[in-house]
Amino acid sequence: MSERTTRLWESLSSWSGYYFDVTECLERGRSRYQEYEVWHSPLFGRMFRLDGCAMTSEADEFIYHENLIHVPGLAHAGPRSALVIGGGDGGSAEELFKYRTMQQVVLVELDEKVIELARKYFPAVHRGALDDPRLELRVQDGLDYVRRVAPAEGRKFDLVVLDLTDPVGPAAALYQEEFFRACKALLTEGGALSLHVGAPDHQPERVRELLRRLRAVFACVRPHLHYIPLYGANWMLACASDALDPVSLDPATVDARIAERGLGELRYLDGETYRARLVLPRYLREIVQP
Repeated sequence: MSERTTRLWESLSSWSGYYFDVTECLERGRSRYQEYEVWHSPLFGRMFRLDGCAMTSEADEFIYHENLIHVPGLAHAGPRSALVIGGGDGGSAEELFKYRTMQQVVLVELDEKVIELARKYFPAVHRGALDDPRLELRVQDGLDYVRRVAPAEGRKFDLVVLDLTDPVGPAAALYQEEFFRACKALLTEGGALSLHVGAPDHQPERVRELLRRLRAVFACVRPHLHYIPLYGANWMLACASDALDPVSLDPATVDARIAERGLGELRYLDGETYRARLVLPRYLREIVQP
């Protein structure tokens, strides 16, 4: 491995950002849709970037993926089916397959190069989920799948997970109120939508607006906050549903469900952490309140 260090900078807003040092570029190029980079980082192990933005790393992917999947998953009565839009690294699918009840996951990834890179460099993230027989992998536009294909096929899902890049450029259409309504139409009774909405300290207007759009569609929208080292900030995710509310679970119930559902390998979440991350600091409550 080369000892020469490269410093990668990433912006969080017009006024803020962060950097990390990497020691080797394992692969870089441009797919049909975006620029990609795979680096080795002394801090994060192998890490993946798209269009200059950090997506995932071996060292801390569990923080993002566990909370994206299990905050709604543990609140659900017992998820059997899930749709993941994006998520070509396989991390969300890997968490979904931890549920003993899970029968099928449909993963819709626009860029087949992301899947190729995940297979080659990130087995520590997907842990074989990309080859699980319960996975239906579709390389196509997630917007078209949700609006046209899934309704035509009569599909319904207990969980819909938007494991996407930031809401800018081509991905912006997947954060609109119209798209959220289309996702809601694919949910079974008792189902939930899960997604990230940004860094509230650096992107308060973005976070506020995305939560407003979600609340225009769903009866219950619960933001939850986590520090994600690779993203350089406190990062907000949200669970949206007409039927379930993660706040209704006490720590003992969460711990019992983790045990009952075979989720013993979780590294981040337990009953106390689950409940705590749904309680926002006062200043953030002022940002995200309806």
